[in-house]
Amino acid sequence: MPRALKWAVVLLLAVAGAAAWVWYQAPEHLPPHLRVKNPNSIDYAPTVYRWKDDQGRTQLTGEPPEDGRPYEAVVIDPKTNIVPEL
Repeated sequence: MPRALKWAVVLLLAVAGAAAWVWYQAPEHLPPHLRVKNPNSIDYAPTVYRWKDDQGRTQLTGEPPEDGRPYEAVVIDPKTNIVPEL
C-alpha cells in the first residue's frame, strides 16, 4: 500500500473519530439543524405527527400520512417525561 494512501486512511479515521466524539460527547458544538436531531443534545426536539385514520382513531407517527390526510405536527419536549433521580 502506498505511503500516501496509508496517511489518507489514518486521516479519514481521525476525522471520523472526531465527528463521533462531537456527536456523542459534545453535541453543543454541532450546527443547529443537527442538534435538534441528536438525542444527546439539550436542543433535541423530535417531531410526532398526529392524524386520524379511516376509523377515526388518532394515530401518532414519526412521518406524516402519505395519503394527503390532514395532520398536526407536534414537537415533543423530551424533558416532560423525565423521572427525577432520587
